Amino acid sequence: MPVGNCDTPQHIYPINGVEIGVTAAGVRYQNRDDLVVMKITDSANTAIITTKNGFCAAPVLVLRHHFAKQQPKFLVTNTGNANAGTGEEGYKRALASCQALADKANVDIASVLPFSTGVIGEQLNDSALINGLDDALTDLDANNWLKGADGIRTTDIVPKVASEKVNIDGIDYHVTGMSKGSGMIRPNMATMLGYVATDANISKDLLHNMLVELSNQSFNRISVDGDMSTNDCCTLIATGKASDSIIDSTKHSHYQALFEAMQKVFIRLATLIVRDGEGASKFITVNVTGGKTTKECCDVAYAVAHSPLVKTAFFASDPNWGRILAAVGYAGLAELDTTKIKVCLDDVLICERGMPANSYNEEAGQEVMSRPEISINIELGRGDASDTVYTCDLSYDYVKINADYRS
Repeated sequence: MPVGNCDTPQHIYPINGVEIGVTAAGVRYQNRDDLVVMKITDSANTAIITTKNGFCAAPVLVLRHHFAKQQPKFLVTNTGNANAGTGEEGYKRALASCQALADKANVDIASVLPFSTGVIGEQLNDSALINGLDDALTDLDANNWLKGADGIRTTDIVPKVASEKVNIDGIDYHVTGMSKGSGMIRPNMATMLGYVATDANISKDLLHNMLVELSNQSFNRISVDGDMSTNDCCTLIATGKASDSIIDSTKHSHYQALFEAMQKVFIRLATLIVRDGEGASKFITVNVTGGKTTKECCDVAYAVAHSPLVKTAFFASDPNWGRILAAVGYAGLAELDTTKIKVCLDDVLICERGMPANSYNEEAGQEVMSRPEISINIELGRGDASDTVYTCDLSYDYVKINADYRS
């Protein structure tokens, strides 16, 4: 089961200018929703970032090509098949899916962006996808965020939705998003798809900058198993329906409060992925402070978050904290002074000056390691930079889920 609070938000605010349609097309799964279409108003600006995996999937190649030409009007997502490792044929099938939707919606093919998630190396059942488009278009509704989140799941146990509202100078701004992801998760970005929309009126250039910054605080700060997917994409849409006033600078009086609302949505969606990590039983926050640079802090945090030995120790509730020190040591920091390093598990000081803390005892370590949510707090003592990465433990179920994934 997912770790901690994975509840659906009490209020899921529809975004004026975004509609979502969902259907069971049978692309891979039977008797469950697996095709999601998002319709975006003509007035919207959209920003997208994609995986850095050199073997990226066919839909990623198509959407990059289309997005370079014009702003999207439709996003189409199938689950169960990644359409990755499928060569020219896979590209043709992704393109055919876009063409079919463009024809039905009477728009240019370049305004349709495809997204896929699921098994790698199998040709996409584009016939089923195309046959399902009419039902998805008929289902278009601004209130379908939760239904859409359920429709893009693969091994996810829970649908992932987050939503915020903020009033600034009498204007109500809404931010709502959905994501999927559970395994093959690591930074840049994760095996995840993320769609966030706001009714704010944000310029195209600023929107892209916001997406990069928001992702670097959320989707690029999570790790389940250290594997980078071929299909990762994150999309940020600003429909401009809330106000005529264009937010085109970080100095705009509405920028900071709106950014903080968006930040809450992004971090919630990202941490939901970790909480729903395949077989996860512990949610772990790795806080690194005292680095010379943010990169140093991230290098240390990722080394700890990716370590199978650290993750299995947390699964076993074993306070084998030497594994944490080992990961810090191989993170690659030049001239690391271990006598300045301090490590705490939640509020339990386990290591200071690079050796066991005088106050530490095994019983305290055992108690904190048994908690479902734990913070690893690492002080490097070499600067003022800090950063945070979210991860989970590594359990027997992770192996079972991934061993049986294609069956």
